[in-house]
Amino acid sequence: YEYFGLPFPCCPSWTRRRHVGSSVFFHRKMKIDFAPVDVPLHRRLQTAAVVQWVFCFLALAPTCIILFLYLLFTRFWLISVLYSLWWYYDFDTPARGGRRAPVLCGLKVWGYMRDYFPIKLVKTADLDPRHNYILGFHPHGVLVAGAFTNFCTDATGFQQLFPGLTSYLLMLPLWFRAPFFRDYIMCAGLIPSDKESASYPLRKKKGGSAVVIAVGGAPEALDAHPGTFNVLLANKKGFIKIAMEHGAHLVPVFSFGENEVYDQVENPKGTWLRWTQDWLQGIMGVSLPLFHARGIFQYSFGLMPYRRPIYTVVGRPIKVEKKEKPSGEDLDALHQLYMDELSSLFDEHKGNYGVDKDVHLNFV
Repeated sequence: YEYFGLPFPCCPSWTRRRHVGSSVFFHRKMKIDFAPVDVPLHRRLQTAAVVQWVFCFLALAPTCIILFLYLLFTRFWLISVLYSLWWYYDFDTPARGGRRAPVLCGLKVWGYMRDYFPIKLVKTADLDPRHNYILGFHPHGVLVAGAFTNFCTDATGFQQLFPGLTSYLLMLPLWFRAPFFRDYIMCAGLIPSDKESASYPLRKKKGGSAVVIAVGGAPEALDAHPGTFNVLLANKKGFIKIAMEHGAHLVPVFSFGENEVYDQVENPKGTWLRWTQDWLQGIMGVSLPLFHARGIFQYSFGLMPYRRPIYTVVGRPIKVEKKEKPSGEDLDALHQLYMDELSSLFDEHKGNYGVDKDVHLNFV
């Protein structure tokens, strides 16, 4: 990752200006580490699986919007019209638990994606399916690879480790307004992250629902730098209140390695870059971290994540008594207990995953 001996992504100096005919272009020295030709087939399939996932995460929604609008001005306009009618009829489905498709969640492609990193789901305690749960996922990372693979697919064996539970991963409501794309993400078990949508599965009296919340959300992605353990949690109490209102047990989850799969341009608070990112995040609701890692056929730059292991550790459940109108003191006490349990989970397992014994979580 070097330009003239500077670690990527530092901007290189232009080496010289060359003139060829009437054209002028800049030339710079750049070393690219290409992948070998004889890469085994199974590793190529793993890469292909992650390519489609990165594309879906970053570009499928705008692609679907453009396709929807484009079809309106072609002889296939009826497709968009009929979909509009379906969309109107199906508008409330995301807020009512979505429409999970076991066939999609069980596709072999997710097994290849799991093995690319690899990703492993670690169980520390049983979760009684007679109860409902809120799983707090930390940290968010850049593209929440661990949360998606573990809780939206069958690749890591969630249903075998926690029989009787159905997981629902929360996602920004913005993405459920994209035609076609909304249907795809609902099939993977994703639901909007607003309060009403998150509460719907928790109303099941027989239990069996596990709502997964990346508590730090989009803002935490801006702090997803390798080697950091910052958790945006100190003032996050909304999920605590939902848990108390429905009597849903809280389960802390920490994903070791989540911040290691991408590098990110340095953006400490107080810099113009971070101010711009925070400003855009406040307007659009989505954060824009300037991340990079490797490419498809080379290892020097690109938007493909590094092949670094992710271990998602599911902690012990915290019993929550139902209180439809919890007081501020009740919320503060449960919030502090949750942070203590998350810290204990991290300290108990960090040695197994290469984290120094002197490192502790930093609650922001």
